[in-house]
This record gives sequence, C-alpha cells and structure tokens, in this order.
Amino acid sequence: MSILKVSIRQIKAARALLSWSQEDLAKRAAVSVPTVKRLESEDGELGGREDTVQKLRAAFDSAGIEFLGGSKGPGVRLRSKPGCE
Repeated sequence: MSILKVSIRQIKAARALLSWSQEDLAKRAAVSVPTVKRLESEDGELGGREDTVQKLRAAFDSAGIEFLGGSKGPGVRLRSKPGCE
C-alpha cells in the first residue's frame, strides 16, 4: 500500500481547520518556522526532506487531521470522534 501524497494546499487547509498559524505548525512538528514558510511558498506536492514531511504529517495526525485522496480529488478533514458518526 502506498502512502498518500499530500499537497501544499492540503497542508494549508489542514492548518486552517485547526486554526494553526505557520508558527503553531512549526512548534507542533518540531521544525523551524522558515522551513514551514519555505514549504508553503511552493505549490504542488509537499516536498522537502523525508523526516520533515513525516514530522508535519505526525503533527497533523495527532491533531485529528485526515488527508484524503482518490477519485474525488485531494482533501482534508477532521477525523470523527468514536461514536459520533
């Protein structure tokens, strides 16, 4: 099974859902603010070093963000809490 590729637009949308600034994301992912700013200044697929990508994804995962892909296109949502479906 391949890992879903995440776009910069999904990263920005996830931050918006969580009301996180770039500084908030950097702190929660243990990366520098300039790194987040540099990554978000691009368009397309999230790039950068693999360990940085993993840190960003882990920060979003722990906050309840789910990245979506598939036939309907890329997206992002907050995971449902158990029993709230």
